Amino acid sequence: MQPREQITIFSGNANIPLAQEICDSLNVPLGQAVIKRFSDAEVWVEIDENVRGKDVFVVQSTSYPANENLMDLLIMVDALKRASAERITAVIPYYGYARQDRKVQPRTPISSKLVADLITAAGAHRVVSVDLHAGQIQGFFNIPFDHLFAMPILLEYIKSNLLNDVVIVTPDAGGAERARAYAKRLNSTLAMIDKRRARPNESEVMNIIGEISGKTAIIVDDMVDTAGTLTQAAAALKERGAKKIYACITHGVLSGKAIERIENSDLSELVITNTIHVSPEAKKCEKIRVLSMAKLLGEAIHRINNSDSVSSLFV
Repeated sequence: MQPREQITIFSGNANIPLAQEICDSLNVPLGQAVIKRFSDAEVWVEIDENVRGKDVFVVQSTSYPANENLMDLLIMVDALKRASAERITAVIPYYGYARQDRKVQPRTPISSKLVADLITAAGAHRVVSVDLHAGQIQGFFNIPFDHLFAMPILLEYIKSNLLNDVVIVTPDAGGAERARAYAKRLNSTLAMIDKRRARPNESEVMNIIGEISGKTAIIVDDMVDTAGTLTQAAAALKERGAKKIYACITHGVLSGKAIERIENSDLSELVITNTIHVSPEAKKCEKIRVLSMAKLLGEAIHRINNSDSVSSLFV
């Protein structure tokens, strides 16, 4: 794969291994930049190569620590703009603040929109992200937005390893469209878990809609954070007679006691992608398997650089 000559890819500090994998897939070197912090944690960026007139991509997930990684992205984009890059694309595999996409009660912010405004104001010309928590976030941007999906990678894994009397399970009503897309491509049945959330990061499984008994249940979702919902869902599915329980989830946030909960859960395996840098603790967990998004992201970058269709990747 040979991109146009002027392409340059830089990485923030959030997920350098993924950025390097993307560069390897495109046969281009990772751009040279320095990100430092003053003693008060103020961010300072220097671009160490000429980017004038180039098509530049900045790979940076806004994962933990979300605020630091977001500021790294904004300041790097600003530095590239002032260095006269022709076009700057923010490649944000995991879009932080995506869960704050609407007002859920009076006097609360819509932080997803604020983050979109910040990225645009910094000077990004285009944004690429993977499996947004809420698809409408694309509308928060007044610049082109390419929404990618991990489904082809996760489907390939399911077809190669788990396809045996499968039922696709969505852990909530909001994920029904995603689960339906998986079930359609696998020619399998669909089930849904009705849950009630008392407070942020806590949920209670109430009921399961669909036939589970004797089947291999595969929970699909966009992210796993504290794993409370996921492990409760696994327990409920086991109770309803599921033979084995797997989860295929794009973003492994895995905060708090998530890894401990997964290890002690009824899950046979949790499959995530590397949109977020995988911690050493997660790598040690025998129940967690990580799939790479590098080739898909690299292909998307290649197509954007050559003004080709990105949506055709997911037909």
